[in-house]
Amino acid sequence: MEPGSGLQRRGPGLGGGLGSAGGSPALSGPQGRRRKQPPRPADFKLQVIIIGSRGVGKTSLMERFTDDTFCEACKSTVGVDFKIKTVELRGKKIRLQIWDTAGQERFNSITSAYYRSAKGIILVYDITKKETFDDLPKWMKMIDKYASEDAELLLVGNKLDCEVDREISRQQGEKFAQQITGMRFCEASAKDNFNVDEIFLKLVDDILKKMPLDIIRNELSNSILSLQPEPEIPPELPPPRPHVRCC
Repeated sequence: MEPGSGLQRRGPGLGGGLGSAGGSPALSGPQGRRRKQPPRPADFKLQVIIIGSRGVGKTSLMERFTDDTFCEACKSTVGVDFKIKTVELRGKKIRLQIWDTAGQERFNSITSAYYRSAKGIILVYDITKKETFDDLPKWMKMIDKYASEDAELLLVGNKLDCEVDREISRQQGEKFAQQITGMRFCEASAKDNFNVDEIFLKLVDDILKKMPLDIIRNELSNSILSLQPEPEIPPELPPPRPHVRCC
């Protein structure tokens, strides 16, 4: 079973040892058992990446959403990691491949290869560390250089549970997001599980609303990267985008 997919194994089918009211012999073998129904396949597949400076809580947000767990002392992500989560929105079953990228600059050449296929990008900063907020323009340059212009963007101020240590006001986060066309803003806490589901579900909903149904069927089914772990050599980097968003 895929990690973080949200799918659960069904229990064994009911046996066929019950006799009929008329005293007929009980059915035996496969005919007497209720067949297990295979899980309904996903209607759509989406790739979402989480970016931001080191220590802002990218891994914690991903693991809270996919596994409903929280690690107080998570190790820094090396390169990229991913989890699978299946959700249902608008009557459709959607399989999310969520990529958690390293925040250190030395991994930029690796992580940048995953921007191109992303339909949604979550940019995270720590509300208690001003330097992570000051790094946002740097991350926007990465988005402008490597990501698709159609990618939905969401800015997240994480660690709302540390309100007493806040260095970046909500108004500052909102102001930054307002400078970027189409970027949403939200504050969250992976530790307290506050707004975590809302972050991912709203992003997915925005993606689905933005794209015509026929395009969703054709593009999203082909845009997802392999669900197997990626090889050590990253895919070829896309050429720089011609138009840069104002930040």
